[in-house]
Amino acid sequence: MTKLTFLMRAAVAGFALATAGVAQAQTDAPATAKPRTPCFSLSDWHGWSSPSRDVLYMKVRHKDVYRLGLTRGTSRLNSAGSHIVSVVRGSDRICNPIDLDLRVSDGLGFAMPIRAKTITKLTPEEIAAIPKKDRP
Repeated sequence: MTKLTFLMRAAVAGFALATAGVAQAQTDAPATAKPRTPCFSLSDWHGWSSPSRDVLYMKVRHKDVYRLGLTRGTSRLNSAGSHIVSVVRGSDRICNPIDLDLRVSDGLGFAMPIRAKTITKLTPEEIAAIPKKDRP
């Protein structure tokens, strides 16, 4: 057997093993995959609250609450008279943190950008566990 034939057989065998591993991983994936965060439309957003500079709760469709974990929060979220400004470019569907372009403003100066790193739809039990003063 020549060196080229040996290398070709080794490559084919390696490809077959890799393909089998991918097929097995795809078979196992549904059992271990995390559930997708449900999407919502910004036009369904009807209020917000912030218990800390790194958390923002959004009330959606008057019954759902989404928790946003913020990478770039600000103490302005808890200031009197502050409000959230959302910039929409294209679709207003929110499915991932990158879909949000939010800023917090006190109406007197520069609107401070805030960045979400996570979006989680809360269960009714998790919503009930939020202190009343912190609910959106």
